Amino acid sequence: MDAARPAHYVPSAMFTGIVEEVGSLRARQARGPGARLTIACNFGPLVMGESISVAGVCLTVDAILAGSAGGGFEADASAETLERSSLAAARPGARVNLERALLPTSRLGGHLVGGHVDATARLLARRPLGEATQLRFALPDALARYVAPKGSIAIDGVSLTVNGVEPDAFDVVVIPHTLRATTLVDLQPGDVVNLEADVLARYVVRQLDLSRDRSNGAPADATDTSLLAALGRAGYL
Repeated sequence: MDAARPAHYVPSAMFTGIVEEVGSLRARQARGPGARLTIACNFGPLVMGESISVAGVCLTVDAILAGSAGGGFEADASAETLERSSLAAARPGARVNLERALLPTSRLGGHLVGGHVDATARLLARRPLGEATQLRFALPDALARYVAPKGSIAIDGVSLTVNGVEPDAFDVVVIPHTLRATTLVDLQPGDVVNLEADVLARYVVRQLDLSRDRSNGAPADATDTSLLAALGRAGYL
């Protein structure tokens, strides 16, 4: 069956945004416009072809490493992956959030995350908020329509709840455990992170766009009107 797959085939995987381990980029090697990445981690046993979220980017294990230097894996990052994510600038020694793909029996502790980065953004500010930490990020125009207060967003692969939204920025509040268990503890103003919009928000916006297209700006029928009302009551609009 594998022989019939197209050359660009990429396995589908889902994550929860609950980081399992912080690993590190051990090495990178240019491969045309892409790169071969070597990730050091303590996962085991790994399986060839499995998907792992690396700083929020879904990568496929292409080699499994073991030995005196510690365990880990190698994966290829395409030119598009590098262009869309912070992995383009990551250098050996960089710490990365890691999460293995969901199993059918896994708990969904965060929200459904696909490992497909939508955009990068810079940390604008951080400040203590009681025992927690508030992080304020620039909000790319292309993602603004998907980001709403109390909605979900993945930042470097970490599932977080949006606390507040402005036209060009949003903020999240990170509890001490999440801060300690992820690379978010390292972030300083100016640092770049990977963002992935909530898949639910993506489909809601798509449905609304289709409704408006069919009706020149007004809800197409009673079903669409009912959907808009339900989304409004739930806080999505």
